[in-house]
This record gives sequence, structure tokens and C-alpha cells, in this order.
Amino acid sequence: MKPFNYQKADSSNAAVQELSSNNQAKFIGGGTNLLDLMKSGVEVPDSLIDITKLPLAEITELPNGGVRIGALARNTATANHPLIREKYPLLSQAFLSGATQQLRNMATVGGNLMQRTRCYYFYDTATPCNKREPGSGCPAVEGFNRIHAILGASESCIATHPSDMCVALAALDAVVRVVSASGEEREIPATEFHRLPGDTPNIDTNLQENELITAVDLPPSYFSHSGAKSYYLKVRDRASYAFALVSVAAVLEIENNSIKTARLAMGGVAHKPWRATNAEEILIGATQGEEVFRQAAETALEGAQGYQHNNFKIELAKRAIVRALMTVAE
Repeated sequence: MKPFNYQKADSSNAAVQELSSNNQAKFIGGGTNLLDLMKSGVEVPDSLIDITKLPLAEITELPNGGVRIGALARNTATANHPLIREKYPLLSQAFLSGATQQLRNMATVGGNLMQRTRCYYFYDTATPCNKREPGSGCPAVEGFNRIHAILGASESCIATHPSDMCVALAALDAVVRVVSASGEEREIPATEFHRLPGDTPNIDTNLQENELITAVDLPPSYFSHSGAKSYYLKVRDRASYAFALVSVAAVLEIENNSIKTARLAMGGVAHKPWRATNAEEILIGATQGEEVFRQAAETALEGAQGYQHNNFKIELAKRAIVRALMTVAE
């Protein structure tokens, strides 16, 4: 591991000012992803700015009935918080589907947003990778690509985003709050926080270089309505410490067998959490049932492209969507 400086920030302003003055610095919270990347030589910061002492770990109810989750809230604490369990059970399920208990105890919400792909070519510094070295190539396209993207990929990159939490945030219309070195605050919809690879797969998010994530805001809950239910389904190779081959975050509000509200997002299928708005349009106003759920699944996977080893994910994703929607509707 490359030697680095270490310092603790005593305020959000001090943290972003330090980051602005050194483009080789990185924020560190739980460190559950960053330290792995540093050990592998993928990330080589010359300075770590410890932000764990900043007052960004609270989970509070907003005046409009929504909830604000501080960027330093730990994954376990967030999953088990009464406001999250009661108002956003989908998010709680997604958290508890990720990693292991020990990692969830350390990992933060902000870090979860910023975690990088688990593509094995990205982690192997002996191989080329456009995410590590733009222009060097994407060996996954012609190589072993069982875990890779089937939606929104490009010739430059077919990696997938690994987070479970972010899939739920996309389905819940969450907003990411950030602050810059000038003190300016802005909001980024969760569906727009991460990027598709295009020809710049080295840029994972729309966060600017001098910005710090301070919180995630959840809008007033769909689950405050008696007819709204949700389910997070994660299909993976083993029951724990495994990333999704396909995951589905589904929300339905049903009244008299008619679907009033639908939210559908997928993980494990693209470079970012994939919100299937085209499938939602099929569902809203329809009568619930397996037939319309299958139609929504087919629509959600329109344009999907498999590669040599991951063609199975297209059918798997369709079946996962139907299963998730059927579970919600039960």
C-alpha cells in the first residue's frame, strides 16, 4: 500500500476545503470499500481525510413527513432505526441484504453511495481497465463476464454497480444532499447520482470533485398509505457476502385490485441502479396479476444485451421482477 497522510476533519467546511486543495486526497468514513481498493493498488490517495467526527450520523423526521439520513449513519443503525423500519421497510430490507453484519456495522450511507464496482478486472491492476486507466480497454467484453451489465453498458465498460441500498433509494425517489468548498448546498436525485459508463466509465457519479455528501432525504413514504407494500429481492450465488446477480426493489400501492402507484428498480444489471420507469407505466392503472407483471418485466428488459457468459441474466431479471411484484401483491 502506498504511504499516505492522515488527518481528522473537525467540520464539513474544513473537510471540503482540504479536499479542494489536494486532488489526491480522499474522504474516509467506514473505509469498508476504500481500504480494499487501497490494498489492491486501485486507489492510491496521498492523503485520507477522516470525516467520522462530523455531526452527520443522525436520522431525523422532516417537517413534510419524509426522513433525513445523515451521510455517516451506519448501515446497521439505519436498517434498524424505527423511522426506516416503519416508513421505508424496502430500504431496511436492502440494507440487511448487503455484505455481512460486521461490514454493515462499519459501513456508512455516504460510503455506500460511493462504493465502486466489484468487477474482477477493475480490481486486478495487472489487467487493463477503462475505469482505472481510461483508454486502456475493457477485457470483460471479450473475457469472463458472468456478473456484468445487461443494460446501459457501452463498448468502454460493462461493469455493474454493487450497492443494494442504492437500488432501494432509486425506487423511493430519494435525494442526495451535498455541500461544496464554497458552502453551496445542492440536491441530486438518487436516480441521477450515478452515471452510465458511456466513454467515461472512470467517472462513477455526478458528484463534483470538491463536494461532500451530507445526507440522503427520503420523501414522504408511500407506506403511509394502507395499500402500499414493498419487497426487496436479491438473487445471488450464496446467501451472504455476495453481490447481486440481479436484485429488484418493488413498491406497489393497490386499491380494489387496481395499481395506483408503482416503483421498480433493479440492481446487478447496469453501471448504476436501474429505475424501470417504462415498466412502471405498464403497471400504473392496471389490474394486479401475473399477466401484467410479466408484461412489466418484458418491458423493463427491453434493449437488454447479454454477453458470452451473462445472457442468462436477462431471463433471470424478468423472473425476479415477476417474483418481486407477486410477493408485494400477496
